Amino acid sequence: MKNLFKFDFSHLKGDLFGGVTAAIVALPLALAFGVSSGLGAAAGLYGAFAIGLVAAFFGGTPTQISGPTAPMTVISAVLVASIVASFQGDVEAALPSILLVFFMAGVIETLLGVFKIGGYIKYIPYPVVSGFMTGIGVIILITQIFPFFGYVPTKDAEFVEKFVPQAEARLLDKILKEEAGEGVLVLDNYLETAERGAQITEAEIMKEAKGLAKKASGGVLGSLKYLPRALKNINWLELILALSTIFIIYGFKRITTKIPSSLVALVVVTLAALFLVNVQGETVRTIADIETIPLGFPPLHLDIFYGFSLGSVLPFIGTAFALALLGAIDSLLTSVVADNLTKTRHDSNQELIGQGIGNSVSALLGGIPGAGATIRTVVNINAGGKTRISGITHGLVLLLVLLVLGPIASQIPLAVLAGILVTVGIGVMDYKGLKAVPKMPRGDVAVMFTVLILTVFVDLIQAVAIGTVLAAIMFMKKMGDVTAEQGKITNLSPEQIGDWPDESAFPEKLKEEVYIKHLDGPLFFGYTSDFQQLVNTIPPSASHVIIRMSKVPYIDQSGLFAFEDVLLNLTSKGITPLLVAPQQQPRYRLESIEIIPDLVPKDRVFKNFKACLAWVKDNVKNTHKKNHGIDGKI
Repeated sequence: MKNLFKFDFSHLKGDLFGGVTAAIVALPLALAFGVSSGLGAAAGLYGAFAIGLVAAFFGGTPTQISGPTAPMTVISAVLVASIVASFQGDVEAALPSILLVFFMAGVIETLLGVFKIGGYIKYIPYPVVSGFMTGIGVIILITQIFPFFGYVPTKDAEFVEKFVPQAEARLLDKILKEEAGEGVLVLDNYLETAERGAQITEAEIMKEAKGLAKKASGGVLGSLKYLPRALKNINWLELILALSTIFIIYGFKRITTKIPSSLVALVVVTLAALFLVNVQGETVRTIADIETIPLGFPPLHLDIFYGFSLGSVLPFIGTAFALALLGAIDSLLTSVVADNLTKTRHDSNQELIGQGIGNSVSALLGGIPGAGATIRTVVNINAGGKTRISGITHGLVLLLVLLVLGPIASQIPLAVLAGILVTVGIGVMDYKGLKAVPKMPRGDVAVMFTVLILTVFVDLIQAVAIGTVLAAIMFMKKMGDVTAEQGKITNLSPEQIGDWPDESAFPEKLKEEVYIKHLDGPLFFGYTSDFQQLVNTIPPSASHVIIRMSKVPYIDQSGLFAFEDVLLNLTSKGITPLLVAPQQQPRYRLESIEIIPDLVPKDRVFKNFKACLAWVKDNVKNTHKKNHGIDGKI
């Protein structure tokens, strides 16, 4: 805690410039992510300044710039749409439940850091991360089809009209449920039901129909299903604005990278749109058509602790965990990038604590969750940022935008934000992984594309979970195959000795009585079956088996019981097992269930092969005078 209140001002100029530059890059993204989440541009700004400020103060990566990111926004958008749907499209009524899930995600992420889970995040397999990130990019591109073409399903009268019968049915169903709650017998009092139904206004029906139309056309499947309708109803002006935004973002980078191209595109295209609206009389949808970004500090949403619906929150506990894990992965990957650029080393667990607190504070202020942002962090470092003062500066600059420029930001066209998000979707894909597909093992390719497809068309949480399990199973299979391959039987001829040269001194006369088995690698559940089968290859002539364990670093519970079964099998056949050089963990496990000394007395556990060989020479007799040389090692 003492370090949190110590600031290094020796790089103040670079930190201030880096923070301001990162904030300029973050501003258009925060607005775009806010709109994309379904909570509005203001929620994006609230999250950007809150997470950026708090995570910089409490985090463990000095140069990290945090805020809403593409993966976090995609999951947030799914959550928002689901909870809002359960509230019949009423965002205000659903907001406490939504923000509570965001708050819980922040608490969970903080606990991951407190309990030092940060170091385990790196074990998530690369194909899972690659497939997920590419899937996120595909989702962003698909869900921006309608804004890109300027098509608004809820303003398409013909499209909305198709949902009027469903809207009327839902409103009638609502009346029936109300009557049931009041104890009204519908069949006996159907005239009362009809009277209440007659009171439903046309405005209520259209509002319900628009909600159904929005839900049906939302997400990946909705965007693809109604793509032909969007193509028939293109708003050419908004399409031109979106294309112009993309052109400037990519084109301006060729001129200079000192000024963020996304900000240039935002300003230039917005000014052009304002000219067309005010001078030419054109109509362009802006953020103001959805909301007005208020001036001033955002209010605290303490109602998340008492104004939420328990039934609407419980189904999304898993989503809170997913947001926390994804935020942790996103942030720590960015921390690694920052370490490579600055030649420093971050504190993973402290970073998770900072990110978690930041996300919780963001939820209290009505903001969307976020994580460490790679591009913004790189911009900060390249601009001179070296300490957490740069991240704090970034957060304060965004707060200043909220306090002063809210109404101006409200005039930004939605088509501009769509253009920005398209470039984000293109940029977030893992092209390195995609290019490596022809050279990757088939199992890794299968995991990558399984995660990608599940991410886009099924569920992001299930995609990561299933992908991780598949990758783990394939890894276990590979390790089992490797261990089994290294454990095959070979002749004890000089050319086969390989990594075990001390076996060259083994007495020729005892090679019928003593077999040697090599265990090379961990003895775990993926190898137990092969290990048990290999024991059956020992011929009846053997009276002793030397099991060399110096290369066994670990035994899991499955491996331990398999080892016990093997020893019991050997002793039942009158074969004496000898153990050579078991490492600390395997020996502890063997002693924990008393394999040592019950099945293998301590005097038959040797520190090295030389000691074991001396015991063999003193205690094993040559009972097969005729040596056939059919001996083995595993």
